[in-house]
Amino acid sequence: QVQLVESGGGLVQAGGSLRLSCAASGRTFSAYTMGWFRQAPGKERDFVTAISWSGTRIYYADSVKGRFTISRNNAKNTVYLQMNSLKPEDTAVYYCAADPGDPGILRIEYSYWGQGTQVTVSS
Repeated sequence: QVQLVESGGGLVQAGGSLRLSCAASGRTFSAYTMGWFRQAPGKERDFVTAISWSGTRIYYADSVKGRFTISRNNAKNTVYLQMNSLKPEDTAVYYCAADPGDPGILRIEYSYWGQGTQVTVSS
């Protein structure tokens, strides 16, 4: 079992930055793929980014490439999402996800989910 707790969300002006964190419980965090998804009001939960257990494979949605950066610290059981040049369309609840498999972009590929953290970008 893996439990995930996100933090770092908040209200920011367009062009600003936020750093989200996801703290994971369990001894096998270092063996898990970690991902971030987001869900805007009235929309589906969409893939944002994912990182393999080793950090050597990283994937981004086209909408965030060049602005968002995922990283992980296996010693701290934590994955991060650095979000720069934020836009109003980035407003959503951001969810951390984990899975022992290879990185994927589909929700069904992730076994464990956090409760989410709200990110609001004002124009």
